[in-house]
Amino acid sequence: MPFIEALRQLSFSLGKDNFCLIHVSLVPVLGVVGEQKTKPTQHSVRELRALGLTPDLLACRSAQPLIGSAKEKLSQFCHVPVENILNIHDVPNIWHVPLILRNQKAHEAIIKQLNLSRSAAPPELRDWTLMAESYDNLSTSVKIALVGKYTNLSDSYLSVVKALLHASVACSQKPSIQWVSASDLEDAAAASAPDAHAKAWETLKGSSCILIPGGFGDRGISGMILAAKYARENKVPYLGICLGMQISVIEMSRHVLGLGNADSEEFNTDTPDRVVMYMPEVSKTHMGNTMRLGCRRTFFRKPDCLTSKLYGNPPHVDERHRHRYEVNPSFVPMLENAGLQFVGCDESGNRMEIVELQDHPFYIGVQFHPEFKSRPRKPSPPFTGLILAATERMRTLTNVSNGDAGASE
Repeated sequence: MPFIEALRQLSFSLGKDNFCLIHVSLVPVLGVVGEQKTKPTQHSVRELRALGLTPDLLACRSAQPLIGSAKEKLSQFCHVPVENILNIHDVPNIWHVPLILRNQKAHEAIIKQLNLSRSAAPPELRDWTLMAESYDNLSTSVKIALVGKYTNLSDSYLSVVKALLHASVACSQKPSIQWVSASDLEDAAAASAPDAHAKAWETLKGSSCILIPGGFGDRGISGMILAAKYARENKVPYLGICLGMQISVIEMSRHVLGLGNADSEEFNTDTPDRVVMYMPEVSKTHMGNTMRLGCRRTFFRKPDCLTSKLYGNPPHVDERHRHRYEVNPSFVPMLENAGLQFVGCDESGNRMEIVELQDHPFYIGVQFHPEFKSRPRKPSPPFTGLILAATERMRTLTNVSNGDAGASE
């Protein structure tokens, strides 16, 4: 109700010529007859009118294209012109939606409502059309193991999923995300849930690359460390985001440097080897405003690093952050001597932002969240690099398999 009232007041203060209301409603099909029912939309428009708002356009969701009689009925009972009734029916992928709106002249109806005919240019959707159609025609897919804590609710990683989609399409691949619960990878799961444990490892080993996204809390951390260890030892392309970068630091510290107690201060405040620590400038006692948020600049310490090349060799990049823990700079020299290179840092030079593993085809961790700035026609460089590396790994394994088959014949 507060939103409805806010819109009503906005409509009144701006005037009708400066306000356009598009009402989205479902047109279901009930029964075996397959008749499209307009009553739900009629009732919702009536309720909206009673609250002081009158829709200028109707956007009707349906499985199949709306038939003419249904549009006429909606126009008659909802007092909306037929040309202002838009139908968003099911399409092969969501990128087709702007195209079907363009084909129904939705832009012209909005322009007419807002009196913008003189200043509006025709929509330029040529590149968008090619992108939507190319996705429909993709025949090969890349398996991406997403090792996380909240895999039962995939929307928790929606930005990551969309970034993987953008990068995969740019690389002419369809993303096949393999959800792996980090807890199922842990050694304890082998005893408590052996079937889930076996399936999780089978899924991880059957994927072409591994991604560990951000998260909070200690649940599933051991499983993530095992996944990072598997990626490092088996040359599997790996991308760690925020927590995922910290996981790679903990894993290297434990299994390469021999610091068995290496951990994050978030998970173990008493560990003597705090390779990941609470940001020193943030209070540990006050609630609120304890995160490093927003767009921050990351400078490349090594201009010839892989991440810099993915971004186009700029001196720095601006990416969005969301964290309260960081790599302990005291351990940086030891880790770099072991092969984990810190190639990006903040303006102070002390806060590590990007790590890369030497002698590995693709092993990158970033403290920031590159998925937040990914767009359909402008995929995030770290995600693009991950998909390219995974595609190359698939090609190499296929060639090896074909060679083995030929040798056996």
